[in-house]
Amino acid sequence: MEAMTATLTPPDTAAPPAPPPPRPRRDHYRPALAVLLLGTAVLYLWGLSSSGWANSFYSAAVQAGSESWKAFFFGSSDASNSITVDKTPLSLWPMALSVKVFGLSSWSILVPQAIEGVLAVWLLTATVRRTTGAAWAGLLAGAALALTPVAVLMFRFNNPDAMLVLLMVAAAYAVLRAVEDGVRHPVRWMALAGALVGLGFLTKMLQVFLVLPAFALVYLVAGQPKVLKRIGHLLVAFGSMIAAAGWWIAIVELWPAASGPYIGGSQDNSILELTLGYNGLGRLNGDETGSVGGGAGGTGGSMWGETGIGRLFTSEIGGQVAWLIPAALVLMVAGFWFTARRPRTDRVRAALILWGGWLLVTGLTFSFMAGIFHAYYTVALAPALAALVGIGAHLLWQHRRSWEAGPVAAVAVAITTVTAFFLLGRSADFVPWLRWVVLAVGVLATAALFGLRWLPRRLAVVAASVAIIASLAGPTAYAVQTAATAHTGSIPTAGPTVSGSGFGGPGGGPGGGGRPGGGQAPPQMQQGQTQGQMQGGPGGQTGGQTGGQTGGGAGGLLNGSEPGAALTALLEANASDYTWVAAAVGSNNASGYQLATEEPVMAIGGFNGSDPSPTLAQFQQYVADGEIHYFLGSGTGFGQSMGGSNSSSEIAAWVADNFTATTVDGVTVYDLTTGTAS
Repeated sequence: MEAMTATLTPPDTAAPPAPPPPRPRRDHYRPALAVLLLGTAVLYLWGLSSSGWANSFYSAAVQAGSESWKAFFFGSSDASNSITVDKTPLSLWPMALSVKVFGLSSWSILVPQAIEGVLAVWLLTATVRRTTGAAWAGLLAGAALALTPVAVLMFRFNNPDAMLVLLMVAAAYAVLRAVEDGVRHPVRWMALAGALVGLGFLTKMLQVFLVLPAFALVYLVAGQPKVLKRIGHLLVAFGSMIAAAGWWIAIVELWPAASGPYIGGSQDNSILELTLGYNGLGRLNGDETGSVGGGAGGTGGSMWGETGIGRLFTSEIGGQVAWLIPAALVLMVAGFWFTARRPRTDRVRAALILWGGWLLVTGLTFSFMAGIFHAYYTVALAPALAALVGIGAHLLWQHRRSWEAGPVAAVAVAITTVTAFFLLGRSADFVPWLRWVVLAVGVLATAALFGLRWLPRRLAVVAASVAIIASLAGPTAYAVQTAATAHTGSIPTAGPTVSGSGFGGPGGGPGGGGRPGGGQAPPQMQQGQTQGQMQGGPGGQTGGQTGGQTGGGAGGLLNGSEPGAALTALLEANASDYTWVAAAVGSNNASGYQLATEEPVMAIGGFNGSDPSPTLAQFQQYVADGEIHYFLGSGTGFGQSMGGSNSSSEIAAWVADNFTATTVDGVTVYDLTTGTAS
């Protein structure tokens, strides 16, 4: 009993309490990532509907795809499937599904593009973080991508480039996963990468292949398996790419011509011709039959501007993407120096090979291609630039106590701030004080970073932070201005008006004088415009101008039509009685009428009005069968003057000779059901 009592009685001196478990180190990555993605979403979504139909050429195809599964599959310009857009249709599918669910509106068309942009930023952030093991490096790369002006433009617009960038970043992630230490079944990651590139082909055809040299090289150099297995895995990736893209190509090529839409952009109704010609080699050498063409600029230039090593820094292109090009190149070279003695399979060096190869191959192609080239194509450079900046900054920080790191960091910041100073100077009326602030802060950051190895950690963090702010201030200002500006037409551009570039305002293309958000054709196109307009407008009607609009609501080569209420009501009357409520020369001319009525409008001749779809005989048969209600004049098309078909001008002339013209809301209208004129 005493023993039991003693056992139950607490001792005079209690044992000290066990120490609390160590508090886990707080992870700031997720909150910071959430802030980055939320900020990106706001930048890409705020005021999105101000751009209206954006590129009405693609918006009309989205509307058609929401009404017809055949139009959805082919990427047809109208729900009655007369002709397709001149690209493969994958980028249209998310937008068409959105319209099918939420109804036709600017918001429902453009929101999927903005979401793709946020996903691309997230994927790039995760990729760089995984490569470096540093959360801040991934966040820096993600922010650099999010704030690239041309990326802001494209992720708020409905061109195929938004989907293309997302798929290329996803493919890069898969390739880098395949070269990681300890990864199981790297062939699966390579197969995924190949499939994603194949889907990129279904988005914008051959442009996605520009990343293939870098992808193949990095796996050959840094892949874990033995060399023969690495080659075998690359063949698997190639097969996966062919399968992911080839199923659609095979179906379209084998589809009976009589029951499918005409393949827009081709002269022989062939997706293979479109792939290899107009959207393939023609983009490089300027030989694009039926297009507005290239190769007309003389020595060192083309119809689409000067070519050469400095093209990406010209007034036309520089403000879109050039802000970080010098820094990315400096950091890439420095990165190879710092990783030179690492093992063959080092993941950081592998990433430098991938992103550096991506940047060099794509950048040089854009610099020297003689065919159709638009400033917004450079969005394909943005992920590589951002990744190289993030990885390079991480390596400099790792080696900040070395003799090399400080001078390299100083050079990178100095050349970036000087680049920003000159780029901002091209927009003299846009925040004129900013360039001087960037230059002054950049000079201070450069001086501090030059002595990086002697700075205490806290001062080094401050100096690096100031350098990042100075480097991103210019593109951030352009990015915000881009997001605050409406963009419409086929040749949008980011940023404010730039002197000396031929830009007439936000979204203006080469050639000058475009209204805000619109696009202009190059001067060579404008000089040859009269013939194209006469082909598009029966009886010499020239209501629409290239890249802009005059009165009457007629569209042009680069901008959609804007019909008034009376014309819209006229087209909607008894619309169900006809396969097409109207026909018009040129896809952009037809698009506005279709989007206003949500009824099929035949785009004669496709985008340029130069495709043989339909022929005069086919059009006459459609009219005889009562399938087309009206013909709308005042359109534009280049037709045979650019080596394409002359069908559009033949149709226009036949209509003018045989039907009576009236004018509604400033547009010339021919009722094709009321007999012929005397």
